[in-house]
Amino acid sequence: MMNSTRNPCVGWNLLILKVDMIAQQYPSHLLERAVQEFSKLPGIGRKTALRLVLHMLRRQTSEVEQFSEAIATMKREVKFCKCCHNISDSDICPICSDARRDASVICVVENIQDVMAIENTQQFHGRYHVLGGLISPMDGIGPSDLEIDSLVSRVEEGEVKEVILALSSTMEGDTTNFYIFRKLAHTNVAVSIIARGIAVGNELEYTDEVTLGRSILNRTPFEG
Repeated sequence: MMNSTRNPCVGWNLLILKVDMIAQQYPSHLLERAVQEFSKLPGIGRKTALRLVLHMLRRQTSEVEQFSEAIATMKREVKFCKCCHNISDSDICPICSDARRDASVICVVENIQDVMAIENTQQFHGRYHVLGGLISPMDGIGPSDLEIDSLVSRVEEGEVKEVILALSSTMEGDTTNFYIFRKLAHTNVAVSIIARGIAVGNELEYTDEVTLGRSILNRTPFEG
């Protein structure tokens, strides 16, 4: 009687063979190379990459050149604001250079996407400070890898009266909040945290605008 149990090695071999056959189906090495580059983008698998590449192939040459030039120009010329570290076309971003913004209030965020999310709420009229990440020992990210010292320097200049910690409600976010709170203890500046209308564990950039806006308005003092 034959053993009905399937050999897992056979399954893996068939899967590898199938992947190899798929990889050999590209009619052009140039096409395959383009697919490989697109598939390096986050959230883009090889099937999606192939659709994107074929779409670009159907476009006019001038349109494809315009697309590639826009990406190359962005990479070459985009700057990071010397004050808040937000993305900018100049050394100082439009938010930091806007005299109508309240320079006495700084909202601390993890990344550029969070700045965009908060700006969309139209509830905050101060300025920002982009950390560039969160403290995460598991990922090898420590305080020295983030823009925390520059935040402390901004506060020590004396113009800032309040620092709002608007970081994600995660373990990494809470760790970073507490570290910044301790680093600013000697400045006597008011340190607040956005209201916990945002579910614990949620990323800030995926929070709806109404909830995020209310969280900014209903911020509470951070007491460690």
